[in-house]
Amino acid sequence: MRLTVATAAVALFSVPFILLLIFVMSSFAPLNDFDESVAHRLHAYALAHPGYARFLNVATEVLGPNVWRALVVMAAAWFWFRGARRLAVWAVVTITVSGLLNLAVKEIVHRARPALPDPVSWAPGASFPSGHAMGAATGTCVLVLLLLPYLRSWTSRIALWAAAAVLTVFVAYSRVALGVHWFSDVVAGIALGVVVVAGIAAGFESWRRSEGRRPVEPHKEGVEPEVS
Repeated sequence: MRLTVATAAVALFSVPFILLLIFVMSSFAPLNDFDESVAHRLHAYALAHPGYARFLNVATEVLGPNVWRALVVMAAAWFWFRGARRLAVWAVVTITVSGLLNLAVKEIVHRARPALPDPVSWAPGASFPSGHAMGAATGTCVLVLLLLPYLRSWTSRIALWAAAAVLTVFVAYSRVALGVHWFSDVVAGIALGVVVVAGIAAGFESWRRSEGRRPVEPHKEGVEPEVS
């Protein structure tokens, strides 16, 4: 992923986020109807399967935003003490910006969470975008980009990206299934999380080039392949 590809990724994932932001803030009826339909359908299933609901409640905590932040900070500390301090700073800045941006957008939009009968879970604060989905998207992408320099085969790289995608989608699904987010909340969270990672990775690549380092393809090599 060269700088131009990173920029393209920012543009690509910005589009669904911006559209959803506009639709949510304007109370776009078709989106609201779709969100409510999905929420009620998944909520009915959760009510009918309490064991499944308990599993999702545990999983959504185990894979919550604070867990991803802790993992990224621990990874950054490891790289810092190995001398890869610029890479460590990139990781911490990315996960921090993601969290702060999520809070800022929630405060601006101030969308109410679903109010479903007989709720199987509860969450405080505003709903858009999902902090869990955004945290998972950001956290998994950062960790993948940190690990890629140590992987030599295409198979292992694809498997790592696939695992990140599966985890992110599962976290997003769990938030909707538990009735604490609308479907559009989690899609927006994932999109904005990817935008943050790609945008800061693009800036990091510009920094590398300004120092005369060779161009890299982060989606294949990570943002600082020399660490391996």
